[in-house]
Amino acid sequence: MRPHSLSALHYGWIILVLATLVAFGALGLARFGYSIVLPAMQVDLGMDNTQAGVLAAIHVVGYLIASLLGGMLAARFGPRRVIALGLGLAGFSMILTGLADGFTAVGFWRGLAGVGSGMANIPIYGVVSAWFSAKRRGMATGIAVSGSSIALIALGPLVPYLLDDFGRSGWRVCWYVFGCFTLLLAVAGAFLLRNNPAEKGLKPIAADDNETAMGEGFSDDRLDWSHVYRSTTAWHLGLVYIAFGFSYIIYVTFFFKMLVTEGGYTTIGAGRLFMLMGWCSLLCGLIWGSLSDVVGRRYALLSVYLVQAAAYALVSLWPSNTVYIVSSVMFGITAWSIPGIMAAACGDLFGYRLAPAALGFITVFFGVGQAISPGIAGAIADAAGSFGSAFLLAAIVATLGAVGALSLPDDRSRIEAAVDSG
Repeated sequence: MRPHSLSALHYGWIILVLATLVAFGALGLARFGYSIVLPAMQVDLGMDNTQAGVLAAIHVVGYLIASLLGGMLAARFGPRRVIALGLGLAGFSMILTGLADGFTAVGFWRGLAGVGSGMANIPIYGVVSAWFSAKRRGMATGIAVSGSSIALIALGPLVPYLLDDFGRSGWRVCWYVFGCFTLLLAVAGAFLLRNNPAEKGLKPIAADDNETAMGEGFSDDRLDWSHVYRSTTAWHLGLVYIAFGFSYIIYVTFFFKMLVTEGGYTTIGAGRLFMLMGWCSLLCGLIWGSLSDVVGRRYALLSVYLVQAAAYALVSLWPSNTVYIVSSVMFGITAWSIPGIMAAACGDLFGYRLAPAALGFITVFFGVGQAISPGIAGAIADAAGSFGSAFLLAAIVATLGAVGALSLPDDRSRIEAAVDSG
């Protein structure tokens, strides 16, 4: 192992920056960018809310397909290749989304972008699990998911500017910009990512003295996949994860539209509120992930679900300018913390080599929730003439997620065991 001084920057921190950028492109641009561009797309393409929800669901279905496949491929061939390929596919598909001329074409490219997003976003947490010991894993995965927050901060002012400057074709220009930047991230990932510390002759960050570099390589011959698929805890985590997928995607997909059509906001004003949400969410992963390192994953999940349920219920039951701001802040301070906590839990339970496959497995549940809820919420909004009932549904499901999280076994002893075993 190569010696390195305490003052030298551990390469794991560079990995963490790259992981954050992967989340920025694979989720922040490919998925959440759609929410901000959506009103302009609907006007130009003549889509109703049900069709808009279906497009969001198609993207999630693509993500769902790639979640399981991407995790397995990463465990077999190494995350770096799969992540770079996924980012490239997502970027290419976003550019072609901007060139699409109708609902069917947009749906196809949105689905393919979802595949690329899943191939990139799922394996990156296995990389983070490899580079950080269990004592810092929640903190690290929490930072990584903040890439979505940075995207909201950037897109809040950028998208309205592009829409105003380019008129009816502004939403197309947005997708061109999103896609080109994601392609640059794919190139950066291919050259700079490393699958585990052994490739640099290092130990994981915060590893004990008796821990060795993690570098068995990525091959399928010694992986017992049944540890994932036969684990009752993995199934339990997956069922809890459904609630987040179902509830948050309703809020993220339609909140901007609600602000414009029902809240009296201009596009620029709604963009500013989304930017506020992004600023509030910037440290949510770090805060809640670090908390989960201390109190355990289940109590952190319980707290996050309750805060998000309140954010959705407020918008539904007492819509007003003040409530919109409070709801944005409440969602922002918890926004992307659940995926980070889930990723840390998978690293705790299954180790860094099986972590991508485990996260991919529970993300199937997460994806099912996301796939079915936008179409349901859009249809409810069309039938009711407002989004209030849709957000109330999101609040109910998030509350069920809190109940499911509370029934998870106490995982602090397993985290300590993971630290002891390295």
